[in-house]
Amino acid sequence: MTIYARRGVPTVINAAGTLTRLSGAIMRPEVPAAMAEAAAAPVDMAVLQAHASDVIAAATSAEAGYVTSGAAAGLLVGTAACVTGLDASAMARLPDVTGLKDEVVVARSQRNGYDHAVRTVGVRLVEVGLPDRASGAGVRDAEPWEYAAAIGDKTAAVFYVASGDTRPPLRAVVAVAHAAGVPVMVDAAAELPPQANLKRFIAEGADLVVFSGGKAIGGPQASGILCGRRDLIMAAALQHLDMDVIAEFWAPPARLIDRDRLGGLPRQGIGRPCKAGKEEIIGLLTALELFVAEGDAARHARWLADARIIADGLAGAPGAEPTLVGHDDIGVVPKVTLRFPRGQQARAAELIRTLLRHDPAIHVDASEHERGIVTFNPMCLRPGDAAIVVRAVSTALG
Repeated sequence: MTIYARRGVPTVINAAGTLTRLSGAIMRPEVPAAMAEAAAAPVDMAVLQAHASDVIAAATSAEAGYVTSGAAAGLLVGTAACVTGLDASAMARLPDVTGLKDEVVVARSQRNGYDHAVRTVGVRLVEVGLPDRASGAGVRDAEPWEYAAAIGDKTAAVFYVASGDTRPPLRAVVAVAHAAGVPVMVDAAAELPPQANLKRFIAEGADLVVFSGGKAIGGPQASGILCGRRDLIMAAALQHLDMDVIAEFWAPPARLIDRDRLGGLPRQGIGRPCKAGKEEIIGLLTALELFVAEGDAARHARWLADARIIADGLAGAPGAEPTLVGHDDIGVVPKVTLRFPRGQQARAAELIRTLLRHDPAIHVDASEHERGIVTFNPMCLRPGDAAIVVRAVSTALG
């Protein structure tokens, strides 16, 4: 009997992907084993985060790195770092940004619910561009000149949300921002795979990049990566670590926090509620090393095996057409789409409701259900889950 069964909490089959509301990725056995080992001894958290910085820097080619309690926490402390720099008095005032650079420029088409983490610091988002292509009103989106026009004396950072079709290109945004002396922070929370994206955004000039630790990397759900410029990582660390220290005895590793650059020690910062424990840090580092070692090809093959079971099992399903997508590109997650014909799109919603009533409940990607499409993502399927999905869907379709 599982720990969830003993507590009366039902588990689910997750064919929707690494969604936080469905508890994120399933960790490989080595990760919880490392977390359990980490839990058995005390450690200086600044020293541990300095080690994490070394590991993350090696994986991302950034100057430094830091483990946060998730991607959103990375956005929060990353924004705070851009606003305060290494000014302890500014750190103490947040989210009061009076007298500080308190604007963050972002493309209107890139606004989303997760930028609440950015606004938590107290900044105001300055939107640029019109998402004509997203609304179907045209082909244009935000353009570099619009960023340039919006950047001013109050600009603390430019916020860039990465995706497969984000416009304008990051390099163009970086060029405009850096010309004005403004850092660029990239939200790349779900931009893995491909593995090359670990280094891509830094290579394209980003000053800070955020990744989720609990998605494709396969780390603890409450973990994330913040990587980038050493001074900004230092500022983020100072606003995240437990700073209830006696100054004369506190000696953090200089490669993480260089005390010679500080006029004074800040107290507990705005990122303090986003604590990352030693277990999450070790779990994330272990998962990151496993992710890098496995590589895109092996990872894709592992996911593709389950996707093929679903696609083959649903071939000939009455009234719906399954399609295996992404099977020939190791840089994406292979998925299965089940499409209902025109005039019968409502059957997609019926299928989704039926699967949620299944025992155990089966969750799928329902984002396109109004178009009559149900998508099955294999990233979080356990051994045997794919076959259960096939049986449940086949039964539901009659």
